[in-house]
Amino acid sequence: MRPWTPGLFRRQGYAATGMKQIVAEAGDPYGSAYHFFPGGKAQLGEEVIRTSGAAYLELIGSLFADPGADPAAATAAAFTGAAETLRELDFADPCPIATVALEVAGTHEGLRRATADVFASWIEALATRYAGAGIGTDTARDTAGSVIALLEGAFMLARAAHDTAPVRTAARAAAAVVRDALESG
Repeated sequence: MRPWTPGLFRRQGYAATGMKQIVAEAGDPYGSAYHFFPGGKAQLGEEVIRTSGAAYLELIGSLFADPGADPAAATAAAFTGAAETLRELDFADPCPIATVALEVAGTHEGLRRATADVFASWIEALATRYAGAGIGTDTARDTAGSVIALLEGAFMLARAAHDTAPVRTAARAAAAVVRDALESG
């Protein structure tokens, strides 16, 4: 069930995705859902958020695999790649974390906490990369938070417009934020 759920959350959101649909997509017997997830959809949702978040976290490492690469250019390249992925997905949300966070942050504490933890892990990993490139620790954390916010906001605008232009525009802004941070040290 875990491999099927992120795609359903991305496309439909948490509330519109039912356990019966998840089980049907996975081809599992219905009883297995509550055997493996006695806490129901909420437990499965939290696990999926954390697992998906960890998978996306690996992308940060791959984007900065070359320690000598310009972090502003690597950041812009990440946004450009995200724009292409968004187009390939026909503007379905590429991030199940953001979809669930927007939908349930005010109504489900467990899922809110899971999405907050995932975003915090991304910011911390990106901040570590930026600090390694010479940006001060506090500035690196602020820069990473700004970059993640730019990306997630750009995804939302791009989906609404059915156009990758917001992500490409955000790529330039994110690169500028990183360059400014590098110049300030």
